[in-house]
Amino acid sequence: MCAIEYYTYDDYKLWEGNWELINGIPLSMAPAPMKIHQSIASMIIKELANQIDDCTACEVLGEIDYKVSDDTVLRPDIALTCNETNEYYLVKAPEIIVEIISKSTAKRDEKYKFEIYEKQKVKYYIIVYPDELSAKVFMLDGKTYDIQGTFTNETYEFTNTTCNIKIDFEQVFKRFVK
Repeated sequence: MCAIEYYTYDDYKLWEGNWELINGIPLSMAPAPMKIHQSIASMIIKELANQIDDCTACEVLGEIDYKVSDDTVLRPDIALTCNETNEYYLVKAPEIIVEIISKSTAKRDEKYKFEIYEKQKVKYYIIVYPDELSAKVFMLDGKTYDIQGTFTNETYEFTNTTCNIKIDFEQVFKRFVK
């Protein structure tokens, strides 16, 4: 009988390349995201970072490891984290996580990560769809995510966050509108 391989964070930190680890199963993040993916991520980071200058408890991070458990390490595209004390990776649930969909990661982002972030009590989960120039915003309502809407050119203001912030999706997507 063939045993299923199972990995932990100790294995993960030795790997080369870009990986995530979900329930002991390694998942490759290659190839690198497309240009539109990176550009949208930069615009969202800029939108968030410009608003937290006076809120020193929080920081906006791109592509940082979020160690959920010893056998689950995710790398969200963007995380707004507050009062995180670990210098190497996130251990506290971020207040906001943004994942930008690509065809190769859609199921992972929409199902598996959705469930993990919900269980970990990430307050807001935003899934961005570059092909449609839209974003779905989910807010944790008790134990489950409640969709706040699909945004294309509207501004969404976050509540119950350490810093008062909003995202103007018109600004995020404007350079890609034809």
